[in-house]
Amino acid sequence: MARKHNERAEPCPVARGVDLVGDRWALLIVRDAFDGVRRFGDFQRGLGVARNILADRLRMLVEEGILASQPASDGSAYQEYVLTAKGQDLFPVIVALRRWGERHLFAPGEPHSVLVRRDTGEPVGELALRAADGVALSATDTYVRKVAPGA
Repeated sequence: MARKHNERAEPCPVARGVDLVGDRWALLIVRDAFDGVRRFGDFQRGLGVARNILADRLRMLVEEGILASQPASDGSAYQEYVLTAKGQDLFPVIVALRRWGERHLFAPGEPHSVLVRRDTGEPVGELALRAADGVALSATDTYVRKVAPGA
């Protein structure tokens, strides 16, 4: 994946995040990693992505500390890719994209996958952004405090 301009100089956290994981394949690899996919071949079969693109995205995700490459858990000669703590922190991003897609990209009653609790099988509730005091927040309740150049 060709990295964009020096994203480390970008003062916007959204821009830095999009530069890193805003690519379709990178996000779908992370999604599949949350679903338990660990091996190159399994990512490729599930995503239908070209080997060279998959290899590039996996390498980038490992270099950026989102995934870690480790020997296969079954003792075979394969490598496995597992989410790091940094990668695990992308869970709310993936769920937010899922919820947005469910709300805006499916016709009423159109079937789609559902995120459920592992322990109960019950659907997961809505995401809500909350203030430190627990109050639910919307976009109109917030603003971005910009940093001064060079600060």
